[in-house]
Amino acid sequence: MKYRPRFSIVTPVYKPEPGDLQQTVDSVRNQRFEDWEWILVDDASRDVAVSKVLRDASAADPRIIVVERETNGHIVAASNDGLRRANGEWIVLLDHDDLLLPESLQQIDAAIRENPDAGYIYTDEDKIDSDGNLSDEFRKPEWSPERLRHQMYLGHLSALRADLVEKVGGFRAGFDGSQDHDLALRVTELGDPVIHVPQVLYHWRIVPGSTAGDTNAKDYATDAGIRAVQEHLRRVGRVNDVVSVTRVAHTYRTTRNLDPGTLISVVIPTCGTVGLVWGEKRCFVVEAVRSLLAHTHHELLEIVIVYDLTTSQVVLDQLHAICGARLVLVPFHGVFNFSEKCNKGFLAASGDVLVFFNDDMEARSADFIEQLCAPLEELDVGMTGARLTYSDGTIQHAGLVFQEAHFAHAYLGVPNEHFGYFGELLVDREVAGLTAACVAIRRDVFEQVGGFWAGLPGNFNDVDFSYKIRRTGRRLVWLSEVWATHFESRSRVTTVTKAEVEAVTTRWGTPEADPFMPTEADYRLKLIKSLAANG
Repeated sequence: MKYRPRFSIVTPVYKPEPGDLQQTVDSVRNQRFEDWEWILVDDASRDVAVSKVLRDASAADPRIIVVERETNGHIVAASNDGLRRANGEWIVLLDHDDLLLPESLQQIDAAIRENPDAGYIYTDEDKIDSDGNLSDEFRKPEWSPERLRHQMYLGHLSALRADLVEKVGGFRAGFDGSQDHDLALRVTELGDPVIHVPQVLYHWRIVPGSTAGDTNAKDYATDAGIRAVQEHLRRVGRVNDVVSVTRVAHTYRTTRNLDPGTLISVVIPTCGTVGLVWGEKRCFVVEAVRSLLAHTHHELLEIVIVYDLTTSQVVLDQLHAICGARLVLVPFHGVFNFSEKCNKGFLAASGDVLVFFNDDMEARSADFIEQLCAPLEELDVGMTGARLTYSDGTIQHAGLVFQEAHFAHAYLGVPNEHFGYFGELLVDREVAGLTAACVAIRRDVFEQVGGFWAGLPGNFNDVDFSYKIRRTGRRLVWLSEVWATHFESRSRVTTVTKAEVEAVTTRWGTPEADPFMPTEADYRLKLIKSLAANG
């Protein structure tokens, strides 16, 4: 039988700087793990210096194979030529001027041995300039399929099992510039485990015109990316969803279509508080309901109000006038317990999907209910949550972070217009937890996890709830474009007690590192702290 190396490195080559290409050659030949072959496909560079580097490398090392194309076919054609010559068990993708660290293949091999069923392995990365300076360290989340839809975060270094690449047909013509994203979507759709190696094992070179140096470079790549994601959604059954680009090239948003036959129950706990917002007096629950109805076209909607007995009859009458037959009133007896209120609202609700919405909120984005609830039609999504901002326009909620013995809101106090760490505020993505101030969940999932834990009446009930849903294997998805203003604590004074902290940590342990917003990236932490301080 023909020998199969562990890795086949595939590199399309087109007019790199010869010195950069030589550094790439050196970085591969310096690998501590030696069971590899490297197929370099010169896509008709017509550069004598480039040809010399390639031919010298092949002459010096029999594992290096140079394929010279007669005509320029662009990156997809050249990459597929490399795949056809590859014999390895795994395909490793390497650009013609980037650098591997000496331990890169060694660490990927170790991950394969620990995860023999893996289909895709990716590592962290950073950037390198012409002077060898390193910057922009990207500490990536654990496997995050929602984020992959909206951003090719897997990037460098990626290793794909060769049989899966062959099964999906390799790179596809017409997707030049986003060919890696398209391939990653198709390979990961097959369901084999995707493994993250949390180490920087790839230096991405910054050169003029490269997306490493300019996120708006290669606009044709963004167009290809939109098509790649659109076709992915159709393959997974989301045929009516529409993909578009965000404010930044190569990041995407999805406008979803909710089944009009889905009955949605919005559960709002309240005591009918009245207060000042933006200089005007308002009843919070009345305006919360008014905003929801103004920002949805969904017909099958009921509003379940769980109200304290002290709530004014005037408030209840106003709700009747706004909601009509959609209104379900549920009186609540006893001392304040947010968890019990939500559970009681659930018992009175008829919906296939439940939306829990604080009374001190105002929906701001179009089709708020539809966009919040539609992702739940994918059965592996357990709960969704919205972008919440304070009345001053800064971020209140962009997902919960469980890290370093704390449970916290990501990007708390950061200006709402900021992109976030490597664009994570621009895209829908998996998170460790979601605030119960605004979440949507299917009835079957709520029943499976037993609702909210009444042992946490005020704080951390959403942390506990998030943990329970993740324990079922489902995803928690934060939705970047679903937006509401949260006038937090206007209807209740919040005080965290030692007993609440002990209760949640006794059940779930003390968090060390968040799987989706890792703390190892000093750049990320400094960014968030500085934005919050200067916001």
